Amino acid sequence: MSIPSQYYSHLLLLFLISTILTTTTAVVNASATTTNNRFREAPQFYNSPDCPSISEEDDISMFCSDHTVHVAMTLDAAYLRGSMAAILSVLQHSSCPQNVDFHFVASASTDAQFLNSTIANSFPYLRFHVYRFDDSAVSGLISTSIRAALDCPLNYARNYLANLLPLCVRRVVYLDSDLVLVDDIAKLAATPLGVDSVLAAPEYCNANFTTYFTPTFWSNPALSLTFAGRKACYFNTGVMVIDLERWRAGDYTTKIEDWMELQKRMRIYELGSLPPFLLVFAGNIASVDHRWNQHGLGGDNFRGLCRDLHPGPVSLLHWSGKGKPWVRLDANRPCPLDALWAPYDLLQIPFALDS
Repeated sequence: MSIPSQYYSHLLLLFLISTILTTTTAVVNASATTTNNRFREAPQFYNSPDCPSISEEDDISMFCSDHTVHVAMTLDAAYLRGSMAAILSVLQHSSCPQNVDFHFVASASTDAQFLNSTIANSFPYLRFHVYRFDDSAVSGLISTSIRAALDCPLNYARNYLANLLPLCVRRVVYLDSDLVLVDDIAKLAATPLGVDSVLAAPEYCNANFTTYFTPTFWSNPALSLTFAGRKACYFNTGVMVIDLERWRAGDYTTKIEDWMELQKRMRIYELGSLPPFLLVFAGNIASVDHRWNQHGLGGDNFRGLCRDLHPGPVSLLHWSGKGKPWVRLDANRPCPLDALWAPYDLLQIPFALDS
């Protein structure tokens, strides 16, 4: 049946009204989601009486003080909930929390003002700085890996800390966003680096080191001899103590980039940002007790299954791997150890009103 021409204008008007209402509803729902994703204000933490005093006249005094513990983390919307929990855990277990200075690296394309205000609202007294990381500096060097999340340019920001942070920052503790500390971070920051080590991290020499690189790498003597004379062991780059002065002096950012450029041509590894670090540093790092990185709690990179703690004491729990505790808790499918993360979760759950 044909529709009279005088009705076309009415149908068009109804269509436009319907489109506007649908779009408005979507915007309102998106706005509500953003509004609901708020975080509670954390309590303020104070130094114990025997903490060394640091001048707070300006940022330079804080940067240059030998008593400041510098902590670097990346910051983005996807992992913000984890970052907030990690910050709270650092402060809560620090004997001198007012002497901790946070350095957050965020993608230049992200909403830095939102990240700034979120951190400031939950931690009004926190000393922190946000640095913009230009993704283009590394995006052309990234090769696809076994999990898409590992290919995010921000995962490689740790390679550029020496360039981003002020020169007066000589040592920094780098932390991933999917962990919590249950010990004083000053102990980790004070790890001896020896005469010439650039970084310190827990080593795991029982892991099969060869699996981190492809047969192409091991079959090429010019490449495999990279580890000659080095007792190369796996270490997780989510928890590291880095001497930025030694890093700058040795131009280690360029050394890592050189391996990433080779990877683009030859495919010598499969796992994101870790292998270049192993190629440059494995066998030449200062060792840290395993208690400072109880890693792998997120399961493997494919299924994210539940895992138990490693034997021994615990100072830091790390949900590296696919499964993240906040995701599993929200889905009502938590792993037993996710209950250890939950007390640090600052997400403000909105009240549900009865209809």
